[in-house]
Amino acid sequence: MSPAEKPVDQLTPEEAGEELARLAAEIAENDRLYHLEDAPVISDAAYDALRIRNAEIEALFPELVRVDSPSLKVGPAPTGTFGPVVHARPMLSLDNVFSDDDVRDFVASVRRFLAFPPDQELVFTAEPKIDGLSMSLRYERRRLVTAATRGDGSTGENVTANIRTIKEIPERLPEDAPDVVEVRGEVYMRRDDFMALNQRMAETGRVFANPRNSAAGSLRQLDPEITRSRPLKFFAYAWGETSEPLGKTQYDVVRRFGDWGFKVNDRMVRCDSVEALLKHYHAIEAERADIPYDIDGVVYKVDRLDLQERLGFRSRSPRWATAHKFAAEKAMTVLNGIDIQVGRTGAMTPVARLEPVTVGGVVVTNATLHNEDYIRGIGNTGQPIRDGRDIRVGDTVIVQRAGDVIPQILDIVPEKRPADSKPYVFPDRCPVCGSHAVREEGEAVRRCTGGLICSAQAVERLRHFVSRNAFDIEGLGEKQIEFFFNAEDPALRVRSPADIFTLKERQERSLTKLENVDGFGAVSVRKLFGAIDDRRNIEFSRFLYALGIRHIGETNAKRLARHFIGFAALMETARAAEIPEGKGDKGNAAWQEINGVNGIGGVVAEALVEFFNESHNLEVVDALLAQVKVLDEERVGEVSSPVSGKTVVFTGALEKMSRDEAKAMAERLGAKVSGSVSKKTDLVVAGPGAGSKLKQATELGIEVIDEEQWFERVGNNL
Repeated sequence: MSPAEKPVDQLTPEEAGEELARLAAEIAENDRLYHLEDAPVISDAAYDALRIRNAEIEALFPELVRVDSPSLKVGPAPTGTFGPVVHARPMLSLDNVFSDDDVRDFVASVRRFLAFPPDQELVFTAEPKIDGLSMSLRYERRRLVTAATRGDGSTGENVTANIRTIKEIPERLPEDAPDVVEVRGEVYMRRDDFMALNQRMAETGRVFANPRNSAAGSLRQLDPEITRSRPLKFFAYAWGETSEPLGKTQYDVVRRFGDWGFKVNDRMVRCDSVEALLKHYHAIEAERADIPYDIDGVVYKVDRLDLQERLGFRSRSPRWATAHKFAAEKAMTVLNGIDIQVGRTGAMTPVARLEPVTVGGVVVTNATLHNEDYIRGIGNTGQPIRDGRDIRVGDTVIVQRAGDVIPQILDIVPEKRPADSKPYVFPDRCPVCGSHAVREEGEAVRRCTGGLICSAQAVERLRHFVSRNAFDIEGLGEKQIEFFFNAEDPALRVRSPADIFTLKERQERSLTKLENVDGFGAVSVRKLFGAIDDRRNIEFSRFLYALGIRHIGETNAKRLARHFIGFAALMETARAAEIPEGKGDKGNAAWQEINGVNGIGGVVAEALVEFFNESHNLEVVDALLAQVKVLDEERVGEVSSPVSGKTVVFTGALEKMSRDEAKAMAERLGAKVSGSVSKKTDLVVAGPGAGSKLKQATELGIEVIDEEQWFERVGNNL
């Protein structure tokens, strides 16, 4: 039986990887046929089944999620049919929260970043989260010139001709509108209109799965007249580039859109407390079924635009907004077993094997159990969850699709627990290689210590190393990595990253030739060796990401690369760093420099230092550096400001901004922020109470200014 024919819960990790690769390719091809060729070859139900299977496998094998996974795309890639539109300002997604406590944490984080005390007024807007298709409408001299989908956030599809058919979108704006303004919002379809459309579409043999898919499909018609026949509508709620300020608050700007002729949501309100936000959320949740269009939550945004500017953005989302998603649908079923999956970092993740049950229209057979504490009834803070109830094989459990995607077990039904049930004992040995499994102090995850001797980790680390956002070596897919890793002949064997770059040389010295192996050929081998040679020069951030260091993904790798510029400088600093031993210990200067990189905290810094102070890792890196050259990070996109390229240290009490805000501001202006003073420091901003750092700066002759002088220096660049 092929992997494609097996139930998800019967797949081995190797088969799951193969199946995810197949699904990614098949879904991408069907997307192309539907969006680009307008010639689908499978039904919506069959297409949905592909995506459901992909999501189920990813939930069961989270460590195998591919960089090209359909579940990771912000939106459909731009197609050649509609042409690309580069957004003047990125269309980012929102972070999600799922509970009242999550909302309290969000508001607290905003206050903390702004250094707002509890009694200082902080107003938010709250509005329904429309389940539609994001759209950006660009007006120049008050005329609609371009309409673009969100796409991947940076580049969308030009659907201007189709957007012009939507009656609720004005062709011209009134005279008080700016010369340039991008009005953003959501294209959607009411449920009653959707049902009527599907009745008509049924005659053609093709129907849409839901109103959102219907809206998206309608906008991607090659013939605008088809779009005109579809009952599409538009809510305006945000904006991109503007030639002049639109207002002082989120609420006022949206109301101004209404004055210009756009439809805005009448359920948008202002709230001055967490309690008010939650009250509005639960009120909308209660009337959700009566609202004539689909919504999947409530969006909260800081109302004042100057505060939004101060809060800024993370890599993919704004700090000043979040989406409070509605509770997922739930169901009860029986827990038949618990399996342990081993990820590429050695993390041992428990997975529940369930009696199949339908949750939100999807058949669920597996669910995450997070970690051993979660099974025992202990939360992340060490406090009891589920009133301390543990989870046992044979229990009747309550299953939820978290965020309507990833299944998880919320609780058990105590009265249905079998009399002979026993507490689950989490293994202290790796189920793959038998190595000892350890749990570090303060960690919730138990990890295999086998490293590269554990096939679960070694193969996955090599897959990660050659993945698209790492070394991106074409021709080294999952099957090829597994073949080379398991090869008995030393001339074909790849067990470490450096082995990839010695493969050609070993082949030339060996009687065993790769082109004679089934699945290869002279042309494919030549292309593979060429692809490997093309990666002998690699960007710093890609190289660092490829090493698979815990907590260092693409974003953190780029942050570290931008700060240290050269890989040797990073490795030297990490080798010299001393991790603090207690609360009173701040570590040495090397530690403080790493910990002071904007966006890099103690957890990431510790993982980096531990990696480069482990002899086994250094052997792997040194062997790799003998084969490849790591290029210095280019200083691209630097902001032109008085502090661009300078290393700045903030010390003492800051009165006009929090320390986090100061770091974010300096980084935005092109400066590097360090947590320690050294000869490389260019500027020290000292507030009241500055101590040893101020003294050290004075001794080194480094320029010192106060907070007021800082704002005078950078004022024109804010």
